[in-house]
Amino acid sequence: MTDSDIEIDDLPSRSQLKRDSQELRDMGEQLVLMPNAHLDKITLDSSLLAAIKEARRLKNLDARRRQIQYIGKLMRNLDLTEIIHSVEKLNHQSQTFRQHFAMLEQWRDRLIAEGNSTIEEFLIAYPNADRQQIRNLSRQAGRGKTGSAKTKLFKYLKEIAE
Repeated sequence: MTDSDIEIDDLPSRSQLKRDSQELRDMGEQLVLMPNAHLDKITLDSSLLAAIKEARRLKNLDARRRQIQYIGKLMRNLDLTEIIHSVEKLNHQSQTFRQHFAMLEQWRDRLIAEGNSTIEEFLIAYPNADRQQIRNLSRQAGRGKTGSAKTKLFKYLKEIAE
């Protein structure tokens, strides 16, 4: 066996390349169909963002399909780990979303039950959070018999954690 035989065996098959390309097109289509509010939460390359906006503008199905193929081609050259993670956090069916949601619920419950010590921990984890806002919301939630204060605290935590 020569070195060239080993190199050829290490290359992915044509079928695998097609599957990978289809996955990128599917992700590109998902980004195109995503609401603007969700798309703004994802850090994207400027050329990729421009291509997504162009695909949204197109009405002709063939032109849109070609634009989505172009988006997939652009994504081949990018590190997609952060994009994939962000998309999964926004997808209500994904495991990542459920884990993120459960983590926020745990923070909310700890903030209500434990008070200032947990507020300090939260501020270390999320330095852009407002200490006074968290303190007020957690105290209201601790005193309140209704769930509206807990809901307000959870919404604030969700806003900070995104």
